[in-house]
Amino acid sequence: MPAIVRATEIPGPKSRAILERRLAAVARGLGKSTDVVVDRAAGALIHDVDGNTLIDLAGGIGMAAAGHCPPGVVAAVDAQAAKLLHTCALVTTYEPYVALCELINDIAPCEGPNKTLLANSGAEAVENAIKIARSFTKRSGVLCFEGAYHGRTLLALSLTSKYGLFKQGFGPFAPEIYRIPAPEPYRKPHELTDEQYVDACIAQLDRALIAQIDPASLAAIIIEPVQGEAGFIPMPRKFLARIRELCTQHGIVMIADEVQTFGRTGTLFACEHYGIAPDLVTIAKALGAGMPISATVGRAEIMDAPHLGGVGGTYGGSPLACVAAIETVNLMRSPAFVAHAAKVATLMRSELEAMKSSSALIGDVRGLGPMLLVELVLDRNTRTPAPAHALAVIKRAVANGVVLIRAGLYSNCVRFMPPLVITEEQLKEGLAVVAEAIRHVEANGP
Repeated sequence: MPAIVRATEIPGPKSRAILERRLAAVARGLGKSTDVVVDRAAGALIHDVDGNTLIDLAGGIGMAAAGHCPPGVVAAVDAQAAKLLHTCALVTTYEPYVALCELINDIAPCEGPNKTLLANSGAEAVENAIKIARSFTKRSGVLCFEGAYHGRTLLALSLTSKYGLFKQGFGPFAPEIYRIPAPEPYRKPHELTDEQYVDACIAQLDRALIAQIDPASLAAIIIEPVQGEAGFIPMPRKFLARIRELCTQHGIVMIADEVQTFGRTGTLFACEHYGIAPDLVTIAKALGAGMPISATVGRAEIMDAPHLGGVGGTYGGSPLACVAAIETVNLMRSPAFVAHAAKVATLMRSELEAMKSSSALIGDVRGLGPMLLVELVLDRNTRTPAPAHALAVIKRAVANGVVLIRAGLYSNCVRFMPPLVITEEQLKEGLAVVAEAIRHVEANGP
């Protein structure tokens, strides 16, 4: 039986009515990638208010890696809600906060012993990481990269790239932020080999520590092991290794932003693919299976640098979110979950490569594990971005029962972050809808 059910057009009449209410009541700046209005969701399926069932290949921008409403998570939240909603970790101590920190300390890819601080969002985790690094080093400078996305609060937004979409009209931004290009192998100069290109990027990094800021003034280098919003660009191992080397040499804190990659790349942390240990790691999105929770974890001597009372927040690490995160982490690191995620990665890459072989609109297929993306271009030789085509593909796919979202510095990529509990049949069905959408847009235009 097909998973997709179309009882009405998408969006249907009930959805359109709620969308009209949203338009009237909700601040305009809150964008939406689709016109899907959700009633309930389970596993990899979303059921809308009109009775349609859609296959979710967006996963809440990676938030639903463990699936929608995992039964163990729901049961843990229900049980906790009956006992304690929240008393604030700044006022009292409750066991779920401590237990989750112990668990994250244990799984973190840093050279321990580790400590953890909980918050509500990825942006908060990033801001905490920068504050902690500055407190530890007694320095203020932070080096980040083009294409980066680190959040929307002021300091995190200052670190974020893609000015027009995320930053326009919101300045002035935080000072002491230095930005250089990140490796982007798909768009490297044709005359360079892959190795020559990475070496050139490393030379640019080394130059920045002369031309832009002295290492002695640099508190942290923050980088996504796989750049998310930039278009699922895995950083070359040699480049990350050079960052690690520089940080160790100059006493700089290396921060791995794993907000989007946590639990998404076939391992709990993308850093595990590289064998490189950052000093601090930021985690969010998939951590709570939909509950708002994030974490900053890292070497205890660094995490303990801020003065007593210098970090924290009212809602950070609520008991409900903590028990959800504990269940989620234990689920995602179970052998059965890991094995199925590997199958999802293999099948999805195979299907996407097949689409590329039959469509000149697809210039590249890339990512890490089951975190994959296709980049759409007008011409494979010039690699001219095709953002209108990407938007048209998504609109057609959604209308036919598949939830998708865009990515990429030029908004010309279609990303795939399905709940990793998706069945192979559901994945094939969803990707078939995407393939048809790509063929249609290639033939007819956006």
